[in-house]
Amino acid sequence: MANKKNNNYTGRFAPSPSGPLHAGSLVAAMASYLDAKSHDGSWLVRIEDIDEARTVPGAADAITQALSIFGMRHDGEIVVQSRRKSLYQAAFDRLAGHTYACGCTRKEIADSRLATGLRFAADGAAIYPGTCRNGLGVGKIARALRLRVPEIGEQNESITFDDRWLGPLTQHLATEVGDFVLKRADGFWAYQIAVVVDDADQDITHVVRGTDLLESTGRQIYLQRLLGLPTPSYMHVPVVLNEVGEKLSKQTGAKALDLDNPLSELLRAARFLQLNIDHADSIAEFWQKAIAAWRQRFVGNDGK
Repeated sequence: MANKKNNNYTGRFAPSPSGPLHAGSLVAAMASYLDAKSHDGSWLVRIEDIDEARTVPGAADAITQALSIFGMRHDGEIVVQSRRKSLYQAAFDRLAGHTYACGCTRKEIADSRLATGLRFAADGAAIYPGTCRNGLGVGKIARALRLRVPEIGEQNESITFDDRWLGPLTQHLATEVGDFVLKRADGFWAYQIAVVVDDADQDITHVVRGTDLLESTGRQIYLQRLLGLPTPSYMHVPVVLNEVGEKLSKQTGAKALDLDNPLSELLRAARFLQLNIDHADSIAEFWQKAIAAWRQRFVGNDGK
C-alpha cells in the first residue's frame, strides 16, 4: 500500500531552464526531495523561466528527464512561470502604495557609488540608493518598478527567521537589501515576486534550496507579509563550488551530469550533503538509505 501523503508538507524543486542539470543543481534537487520524502510529503517541480532571455530551448524537458533517470518522481503537474504572468501582475496591483517607478540605469547606479558610498549586499548586488524613491528626476523615464522597504526603525525593517540548516538569522532590509525590483526594465517580472506568488499558489510549506538564495529570503518574507500570504519553513543547504571557489553554475562552467552513471552522481551528491551512505547497488536502494539518513538527521520525533 502506498504511503498516505502528509498534507502538512509540500516542498518543491524550482530549476531555471538555462541548461542541463549539473552537480550543484542535483544537490539542491536531492535536498528538497529527501526532505519531502522524509516527511511523507508532496514534492513539486516548478520551471522558473520568468527570465525568458536566459531560457535555453529544450532545457526544461532535459531537466525533467534527468530527474526521472535519477529516480526523483514529482507530484502533480509541472508549473511553468512564463505562463503565470497574470498572477504576478495581480499581486503587484495589490502592492499599490508600496511600489514606485525607477528611472535609473545600471550604469547610473554604479556611478553613484563614488558620490553616495553605494553599499553592496552579501550576494554582491548593489543596494539601491533610493534615487527615485520620491519621484522620477527631471528627464528620467520609468524603467523598473521597485518595492519600498521600511526605513530604519520602522515596523518590519528587520526580518528574522529560523533556518533549518543554518539556525536563527536576521536580515535588515534597509541596510542590507534596499528597495528592490519587482518588474525589470526589460519587462520581465523579477524573481522575488514570482517565487512568492508561486509558493503561495502551490501551497508550499517548506522551501529547501541552496545558500546562494539565502539573501532573497528576507525580501520574500517581507513580500509575503505585505500580500497577506503564509511564510513557509526555510532550509538553505551548502552550494557546490568550482575549483576557484565560485558557485558551480552554468555561468561558471559547470558540466552536465553523467546520466549514464546516475548512481555514482547520486552518491557524490549525498556525500556533499554529509549523508553517510557508503554504497548502494541500485537507485531504489540509494533512495531508501538516503531518506532514512535524512530523516534521522533532520526530522524530529514530532515529524517536523
